[in-house]
Amino acid sequence: MLTQPISVTFDIGNGNEVTIETGKLARQADGSVTVKQGNCIILATVVANTEPKEGQDFFPLSVDYQEKFAAAGRIPGSFFKREARLNDYEILTSRLIDRALRPLFPEDYLCEVQVLLSLVSSDEQVMPDALACLAASSALAISDIPIKEIISEVRIARIDGKMVVNPLRKDLEKADMDFMIAATDKNLMMVEGESAECSEEDLINALQLAHDAIRIQIKAQEELKAKKGVSEKRDYKKPLQNEELQQKVIAFAKDKVYQISKTGTAKNERSESYDKLKDELIASLGEDLTDENKKLAKKYFEDLKWEVVRNMILDDRIRLDGRKLDEIRPLAMEIDPLPTPHGSALFTRGETQSLTTVTFGTPLDELLVESAAKSIDSKFFLHYNFPPFSTGEVKMMRGQSRREVGHGNLAMRSLRQLMPGKDYAYTVRVVSDILESNGSSSMATVCAGSLALMDAGVPIPKHVSGVAMGLITRQEDGKNAILTDILGDEDHLGDMDFKVTGTRDGICGVQMDIKVDGLSMDTMREALEQARKGRLHILDAMYECITAPRAEVKPHAPRMEKLFIDKEFIGAVIGPGGKIIQEIQRETGTTINLEEVGNYGEVSIFSPQKEGLEKAVAWVKGIVAVPEVNSVYESKVKSVMPYGAFVEFLPGKQGLLHISEISWKRLETMEGVLNEGDMVKVKLIGIDHKTGKFKLSRKALMPKPDGKPQSQPNESHE
Repeated sequence: MLTQPISVTFDIGNGNEVTIETGKLARQADGSVTVKQGNCIILATVVANTEPKEGQDFFPLSVDYQEKFAAAGRIPGSFFKREARLNDYEILTSRLIDRALRPLFPEDYLCEVQVLLSLVSSDEQVMPDALACLAASSALAISDIPIKEIISEVRIARIDGKMVVNPLRKDLEKADMDFMIAATDKNLMMVEGESAECSEEDLINALQLAHDAIRIQIKAQEELKAKKGVSEKRDYKKPLQNEELQQKVIAFAKDKVYQISKTGTAKNERSESYDKLKDELIASLGEDLTDENKKLAKKYFEDLKWEVVRNMILDDRIRLDGRKLDEIRPLAMEIDPLPTPHGSALFTRGETQSLTTVTFGTPLDELLVESAAKSIDSKFFLHYNFPPFSTGEVKMMRGQSRREVGHGNLAMRSLRQLMPGKDYAYTVRVVSDILESNGSSSMATVCAGSLALMDAGVPIPKHVSGVAMGLITRQEDGKNAILTDILGDEDHLGDMDFKVTGTRDGICGVQMDIKVDGLSMDTMREALEQARKGRLHILDAMYECITAPRAEVKPHAPRMEKLFIDKEFIGAVIGPGGKIIQEIQRETGTTINLEEVGNYGEVSIFSPQKEGLEKAVAWVKGIVAVPEVNSVYESKVKSVMPYGAFVEFLPGKQGLLHISEISWKRLETMEGVLNEGDMVKVKLIGIDHKTGKFKLSRKALMPKPDGKPQSQPNESHE
């Protein structure tokens, strides 16, 4: 039987109405909604299995956001003309939703959950990623799938000095702060974004304003849930527990785990000690231990490690590698470790290492970033690779993971804040290969990327560094510990992990996941201040390595120069059928890209050799130069006639050097005087503005014989 759709409408706080509707589309899903703002419509569905898979010991949540090109009246540009694997933008949006949703599910819920979101109608000005998490949470809220709380997510940007919630696309282009923030009614859950060197207090203000807007969206979801009549969530099968076995694990291993954890050994040595202790634990439980109980014992051992290490840090202020809470691991860095790339750097922090390269390209190498609403070409992009050997593991290599896309995006957004503007002609690709990893390889990528850009000669005004922070709290006594430069193990056991990038003057990027309830803004301020100090410590070491960009690109890097010419000269540079521009490229060994931008032409010239670049630049400048009377030019004889020679004194511009203007001595013939291809210096002595002809003189540059009057330009040629 068909049911009537149910909907709620609310204002997100900036005069734009949003409608959430259920009961009309995809009704066989456990939860299905559409979220609409303007012409933008997102369909979100959620389905969960009723039973966990046999032997399942983790929570399998998958979130996929995809934009249908039909939503914007477009056909995909791929060979098959259909939507295929998710692009980077869709993956990043999926990650934002996943990170916000994952903590909502009960810790003992292991049934597989699939959240699918589709942009089915696009609006040129409405940013769909700001509405996607609202749609996903709404679908969960009106389903019977067990979740602990309702959440939502908003974008907040600072535009012309004012904070705006979910700004339109045209306004977002002017923003100097851009953050996506997810939260429950009481607590922040996730933060990610970038800024043009904002202060820590600016970020705090953005979080507070975003939380107010999120509460409006949560209230709307609760209203939709009440209208639909959802009162109870489904029961689910909980994992098997064995309290007696758990106590045996604690009794045998607790003190030993503590002893291993406080020794401050390296990662591999510590892991080997833990593994050895785990084997001893299993052996102590007897040969008749069932496979099921063996698996449980291993789980209880990992749970025990989590608890012991957290308490050790909180009570003893001791970290796994023996550092102080605010201490950064030893730093080592060098530039130019690789001879052939256009720029390179090796950055090592403790057991984390990034080898990063910079490559210059032409506008033809720009990256096409395609979405349903808009496709743009990016002149700066960064790729992050995390091979399995970096953690001493063996894994299948199946292309870049979502994690690699997300970590690379954070580093790219951070470095992008300092990149030169549109006038910079190079396309720049940065590649970070992680060679070792024990915590925060994305922050190592930011540091290595900044060093490599300066090594390449990219004119960034200052260094950008990054540091990964952790927070451990204990609700019973209110204790907390803020950790600077966290290890991989500390990332796992913390209540909040956040990465902050920036310069000495402010924050450039943030990625934050919060797992604890009731985190106060005072604690957030303290954590951000400790992160700032850590960031500055790393920056000091980076400036000791290289203080400023190289004055010139390396000898083997392509040279580039950008010229801006009047629009009327574009055709002259290109020539009929591209003849002139092709000749310039062929003769000088350069690559030239010419684009019409407004009322001028933008000419980008690239060459592997400095000489070729200078020759091409002079050639183009000559074509667009306006000849001036009394100016002197180096010219080339193009043809010789009985009455004089036609010479090219500027590219594409020829004039007559009359036989009477070659020398003060009277010449009867041109034979033996000038030959085709000769170079001769001439002075422009007249322009016939009616015919456009140029009158040139060589003798005007020669000493005048005594008694001879100085020749003057003919009046009709001025």
